[in-house]
Amino acid sequence: MKAILFDTPGDESVLHLGEAPSPEIGPNELRIQVAATAVNRADLLQRQGFYPPPPGASEILGLECAGEVLEVGGDVRGFESGDRVMALLAGGGYAEEVAVHSGSVMAVPEGMSLEHAAAIPEVFLTVFLNVFQLASLPPGGTALVHGGGSGIGTAAIQLVKSAGGRVVVTAGTDPKCERCLELGADVAINYRTGNFREEALKATDGRGVDVVLDSIGAPYLEDNLSSLATDGRLVLIGLMGGAKAEVGLGTILSRRLSVMGSTLRTRSVDQKASIVAGFLEQFGGALSRQEIGPVVDRVLPLVEVSAAHRILKASEHFGKIVLRVG
Repeated sequence: MKAILFDTPGDESVLHLGEAPSPEIGPNELRIQVAATAVNRADLLQRQGFYPPPPGASEILGLECAGEVLEVGGDVRGFESGDRVMALLAGGGYAEEVAVHSGSVMAVPEGMSLEHAAAIPEVFLTVFLNVFQLASLPPGGTALVHGGGSGIGTAAIQLVKSAGGRVVVTAGTDPKCERCLELGADVAINYRTGNFREEALKATDGRGVDVVLDSIGAPYLEDNLSSLATDGRLVLIGLMGGAKAEVGLGTILSRRLSVMGSTLRTRSVDQKASIVAGFLEQFGGALSRQEIGPVVDRVLPLVEVSAAHRILKASEHFGKIVLRVG
């Protein structure tokens, strides 16, 4: 099968189209003919040699895909050949075929294109895990989400609003802030010209937000904690701005704050299956009615993967960048 490969870590130029063996499937797995995949920042890190796949996962880039089922493992129930599906992957999405545990697979809503479906699993499941399962956003609660114009941000806006909550986001330009507001964000702050801590407190009448979802890390830590209400929870899902910071522990102690780190890729197949099941239970109806769904910035052919990586690195997109594989 054809796949995007790289021989040594490096910049976007190391990526090239090549041949790779088709994956074998186990009794609990599906083989999917990939129609489309989507680009995530983890792909850029892996390409540079900073984020190796977990043991046993495909070395090929790609954390999500959508396509049609080609083959069904003997112990799989609920799927059959020809089904239109989307899947959360530990790797392998930048290829014509993938093998994935059935618990990480979801049906594509009727009427949704496979290219749009490919942009759902990684970001929507990441937000569900971290905001709703781990941080337990309360009914009517407020979340502060950094990177409102990203795939994660656009998914978070929709899920929080769908659940009846309020969402404050940051973004790097005024046009992106406007688009976040159009998507449903209650407040959007240009982090280059505004102070998100002050705006988050203002938006909550000084109380603070219930949850902060942060992919920046060190430079935001102190202001993230100051933005939280008593008993609030900060979830770190990335360290784009740095990994080391100092903070006064008294703030965490006196206001009973929780700080947790979270990744999705390295979780077990059983954990991922539980996340998928929980997501479908809470949001499956809204997804099937397409009341929520991916924001796709552009769709590029697989051979233009280097350009897709450059666009994502420069944050020249809003929502997701999709690669057409089939």
